[in-house]
Amino acid sequence: MWYMGNYSMCIGFPKEFGVTEAGPTVGVKEVFMEYAEGGAWMTAEQLRRFLVEVQSDAEASMEDAERTMEEVLQRRHNNNVEFRRQSLSLEDFHFYLFSVDLNPPLLNQVHQDMTAALSHYFIYTGHNSYLTGNQISSDCSDVPIIKALKRGLRVVELDLWPNSTKDDVLVLHGWTLTTPVELIKCLRSIKEHAFSASPYPVIITFEDHLTPYLQAKVAHMVTQTFGDMLFYRESDCVKEFPSPEDLKYRIVISAKTPKEYHDEDKRSSSSRRSSSNKEKVDSDEDSWGRISEDLTNEDDKISSKSDSDSFCPVFLQSSDCDSGEQSQCDGDNEACDRPLCPMEATAPKYKNLISVPAGKPKGKLKEKLKVEIDKVIRLSLSEQKFEKAMAGYGTEVVRFTQRNILRIYPKGTRVNSSNYNPLIGWMHGAQMVALNMQGYGKSLWLMHGMFRSNGGCGYVKKPDFLMNVGPNDQVFDPKAKPPVKKILKVKVYMGNGWHLDLKQRHNLWSPPEFYTKVGIAGVPADKIMKKTKKRNGNWMPIWDEEFTFQLTVPELALLRVEVHEYNMSEKDYLAGQTCLPVSELRPGIRAVPLFNRKGEKFTSLRLLMRFEFVQADI
Repeated sequence: MWYMGNYSMCIGFPKEFGVTEAGPTVGVKEVFMEYAEGGAWMTAEQLRRFLVEVQSDAEASMEDAERTMEEVLQRRHNNNVEFRRQSLSLEDFHFYLFSVDLNPPLLNQVHQDMTAALSHYFIYTGHNSYLTGNQISSDCSDVPIIKALKRGLRVVELDLWPNSTKDDVLVLHGWTLTTPVELIKCLRSIKEHAFSASPYPVIITFEDHLTPYLQAKVAHMVTQTFGDMLFYRESDCVKEFPSPEDLKYRIVISAKTPKEYHDEDKRSSSSRRSSSNKEKVDSDEDSWGRISEDLTNEDDKISSKSDSDSFCPVFLQSSDCDSGEQSQCDGDNEACDRPLCPMEATAPKYKNLISVPAGKPKGKLKEKLKVEIDKVIRLSLSEQKFEKAMAGYGTEVVRFTQRNILRIYPKGTRVNSSNYNPLIGWMHGAQMVALNMQGYGKSLWLMHGMFRSNGGCGYVKKPDFLMNVGPNDQVFDPKAKPPVKKILKVKVYMGNGWHLDLKQRHNLWSPPEFYTKVGIAGVPADKIMKKTKKRNGNWMPIWDEEFTFQLTVPELALLRVEVHEYNMSEKDYLAGQTCLPVSELRPGIRAVPLFNRKGEKFTSLRLLMRFEFVQADI
């Protein structure tokens, strides 16, 4: 206390400038007292019983309990002689519960059957994986590809275009102002980082706009870069896709075969000549992926013979080129008539690289979804086209995706790299629900949540109901409203870490008011969001509030958790979020790590929550 004349002033400082460690909540104290049987210490046997009865770890042994106890005491007391005991205090028990690595909400290991065909899995898929920002003017780079692979992405999309001299291949978003990146740089980065987060296959989808010569050059680059990592199909006709287990540590190429490109070019030319009221040909590209013929500079047409004659660069030209051989073109494209360079003559055919063929079936939407008995394909539909398929042919989509692979990609008007709700694809069995990984927001949070499943390996086994066929050949109907199957109870005890991870945004003297939103993303009947009360003036807010959710399709449900800072004058700030697959939640009291808006994990931010499942009476 300092005295200044008739005035006095008391100055206090928060600890550490710090904030004291939050103590256990009433709910945690009650659990401790129950399993410590009213004592001040919890023994290894009492901890084991807690693990079995509350945490639903039926296989927990005395060795597990003793190992956990030893780890907690070592971390909390640093092997201090005074604390070399074989029991936990209330504070030790709370420390264990609130440790993300000791007590996570999900298992960090692959546990699903990985021996089924690729069509049986949801696959972590990116759209325009090379873009650093918006779809119109951002840079193309291998950096976002590396970042996505490290997060667990398994499907990388590359748009292939010729360079200005028509002798090399670039990756860019066509007909935009995006700056290109060399294909070889992307391929090398994929090779280096493909299996940094998962041993399961990386699928590279090519959307190519190349002549046969440049396709051959791509084949040379791919085979030289990946070598034995590259997977080749055994026959021209793929009757069933291999399994993720079969393809461990392999690179798989997916694209339309040269014949498909040629056929589509002919159909596109025909459609442009036909009357405007006829149905337009679908494309895997966005709305700016093609340009009308009257706006195309004749010098830029990559299919003209004058260009193709100059495509063999000086260092590849040779008198050894055999004019009697043809490239792998299947049609009568003029570019196919040029004599082959040595690279074309010796490189494996481009079409032989394609292990997951991307088909473009003729006809209207319903015909495209027809299942062929002796062939499987990958079909791409835009967001808008898929919405039409959902509205009119929901069960046909489900049936198609039982054997074939369906890829959905964002509509072309999403120029800011925003995303659609991926659940609309998953509930219809679509395997490759492609999102813009550089975009931020709730759709991408849902994607992150789904692929935290199965140890974060990038492949999630589809629920059985999406693969089953009934006695009358019926399949799952996404429009049906099934009864409540399971009830999930979620309790939010408290949170911690904001004074550490968000200290630059706040004055430690004045903590904001925090509240938590908890809800379900899933089929329409399960979608709901609830929130706690606001907690004033505490960096470690305690809520102790419980919520109940009735789930009709728990297999596809994702638990959304968001913490917000209340702001009276502006929009509330996001103070952390996560999304967790309900089917993989570990029952009991768990430490739940939080992530920022970009999906990056905070160092310290976490919530203490409890999950309990109750079987619904059907």
